Amino acid sequence: MITYRDAMREALREALDRDGRVFLMGEDVGAYGGCFGVSRGLLEEYGPHRIRDTPLSESAFVGAGIGAALGGMRPIVEIMTGNFSLLALDQILNNAATLRHMSGGQLGVPLVIRMATGAGRQLAAQHSHSLEAFYAHIPGLRVVSPATVADARGMLWTALQDPDPVVIFEAIALYNSEGELPPDSGAVDIDRAVLRRAGTDVTVVASGGTLPIAESAAERLAGEGISAEVIDLRSLRPLDETTVLESVARTHRLVIVDEGWRSVGIAAEIAARAAEHAYYELDAPIARVCTAEVPIPYARQLEEAALPQPEAVAAAVHKAVS
Repeated sequence: MITYRDAMREALREALDRDGRVFLMGEDVGAYGGCFGVSRGLLEEYGPHRIRDTPLSESAFVGAGIGAALGGMRPIVEIMTGNFSLLALDQILNNAATLRHMSGGQLGVPLVIRMATGAGRQLAAQHSHSLEAFYAHIPGLRVVSPATVADARGMLWTALQDPDPVVIFEAIALYNSEGELPPDSGAVDIDRAVLRRAGTDVTVVASGGTLPIAESAAERLAGEGISAEVIDLRSLRPLDETTVLESVARTHRLVIVDEGWRSVGIAAEIAARAAEHAYYELDAPIARVCTAEVPIPYARQLEEAALPQPEAVAAAVHKAVS
């Protein structure tokens, strides 16, 4: 058994050991060990040339990471929270995502950007939002969201092989979660969604921090005789619509769980694609269970009320199958 946090640290170790071009940079990643403890101990193991503490300027250190990638290195840039990444959005959107296109294929930016995302730790509005849809909207980026310890361990090395920028969203609520990690676990596929639980009555789609919510709801529903199939998207751009549509063709009902806001989000995109390509497979309206359209509250009970919960997912499934 290993925690999600420790799985990410093992992934960083593997990357640093296997490729001398790899280095980690970001706020407090060195002496402090990372805001969420992911890089704890790595400075002592690899030294300040490969574990680099940066000034508190997201635009500056993401820009430095882009320059290093253009120069032949394989930087891993850590942004403390998804909210803070907006301070580097110009670098990510206008530079990292566009340079291959604007150079006619002459330049690539093999950069990995890691950032914590989501709520559940009472960190309030400026540290808790799920902004995956912002980045999944941008051509030129690959956007992934590991939901299990195996994917937390295995996605980083796969991402580092990509010749273009990859953004990895790590759910804050998952860092303390535990799972079984086989000794021979390694790189994992980041192109395809994965079936986490087979079912016959309804397809429940989730990703990142919402996967445990979906699985918990599916377990409750099983006790009521409702068989829910759970799909983990893994990748948000490109989106593996094929796996989702194949599942909908089996179950004929679709519920989407998304920690982002309901309006113009990942759930809306999946619902649109299902309506476009699987309309005649659906026996009930598509349901979305999303975060309330408010800034994330600080108070524990309000934060929980704003976020998708298993009870809300189960209620949406009941409505779909009724």
